[in-house]
Parts: sequence; C-alpha cells; structure tokens
Amino acid sequence: MMAEKERWKVGELAKLTGITVRALHHYDQIGLLVPSLHSDVGHRLYSGKDIARLQQIISLKQLGFSLDEIGALLDNPSFRSDKAVRMQLDRLDEQIRIQEELRSRLEHLYELVQAQRELTGAELIKIIEVMKMTEKYFSPEQMEKLKKQGELLGVEKIKEVENEWPSLITKVRVELEKGTPPESPEVQALARRWKELVNLFTGGDSGITRSAERYYGENPERAAEYGMDQQLWQYISKAMVSI
Repeated sequence: MMAEKERWKVGELAKLTGITVRALHHYDQIGLLVPSLHSDVGHRLYSGKDIARLQQIISLKQLGFSLDEIGALLDNPSFRSDKAVRMQLDRLDEQIRIQEELRSRLEHLYELVQAQRELTGAELIKIIEVMKMTEKYFSPEQMEKLKKQGELLGVEKIKEVENEWPSLITKVRVELEKGTPPESPEVQALARRWKELVNLFTGGDSGITRSAERYYGENPERAAEYGMDQQLWQYISKAMVSI
C-alpha cells in the first residue's frame, strides 16, 4: 500500500513509470487521470490514489480497452479496484493453458518423429491441430466476425492493406532507429495509420485486437515475418497511448 503522504510531480511520475508527460497531460485533459493534490506553490501533484488509478488504466489498456471505455469502467460505481488485476490474471491463465497444451502435443509429435515410424491418421490430425493453433487465440464468434469483415472489405482492399503493412513497419523502424520520440508528430501520424489498418481488419473490435496482440506476442517468429519485434511494438504502443 502507498502512503497518502507520497506525492509526485508529472515529470517525476513520467520518469518512474516510463509513461510520457504528453500521455499524462492527455489523461488529465480528458478527465481520465486528474492530479488530486497541489503543492504550496500551486504545482499539481499525483497522490497514492492517483497512482492506483493509473495502474488500472495501464492494465485495461494492455487488455485492449480504449481510453473512453476505460473511463467508463473506472467511473462506474460497481467497478471494483481488483477487477483489472483479475482480468489480467485470467488472460495469463488462458495463455498458460494454451502454451501447456501446445507443448504437450509437440512433445508427443517429437517422440513420434524420433521413432521414425509411420504416423496414424489420428496422429496426423494432431499435427493439423498444432498447425491450426492460431484458432486457439480467437473465439468462434471472433473468427466469424473476421470472416465477415474480410467479405466486407473485399479481396482487392485486403491485398492493398496487406501490401501497406511492410512499408508502414519500415517507416516506424526508421523513426525508432533515428531515436525520434514516440510523441513526435511524425511518429504520431504513423501510429494513427497503424491503428486505422488494424481497425480495417478487426472492424474496430477491441476483443479481436487483444487476441491478435496475444497471438503475435506469444508467437514472435510470426511477427518477425512482417519485420516486427518486441522493441518496435513497444515503441509504436507508446506512440498510440494518446490516440
């Protein structure tokens, strides 16, 4: 528990948490996180309770909620402070379950391959199941939504968007390697386009977005096929904080 006498200026909080001053100011402007204290000389300060709310905001953002959705959740009298942590734990439990299932199947397949014996039909089905593990990250409802969104976009539009991704990722990497701050106008413009492309595929469904992020986060080799890595993802994520 944080002592209530503890207080932080916006710059201090930014340094301690890695959240940009720009993002904290944005949260303040939209009423999502407003500093509740003032110093003797009038500086606005964050209290321990403010930090607790910030932790909930970050947790819910990582789960894919928009800032508007987060504000509505936190301002709902029925929302308990432990809900965000519980949601993260549930997500982690599901990730562990999927990974354990995948590991078990792969170990069995490895033993069969080492034995160099002919695989049965049932064993081949298991191989197909492993190859189709992508579907484990999406519910049937989400898969159906993705299918309908694809039909809505059409083949040509899908190809157009897919062809734009490598170029966009390259542009983001150039800014990353140049050391351009995520809050700069150049990177913010790239982040807005990034979000637009994601929404084209997901139809703006935050649940599908979370599932996709989980899939690529747990399968970095697939993300690498598109030129993505953890460093680039963290960079563009910071840029999207205030969008």
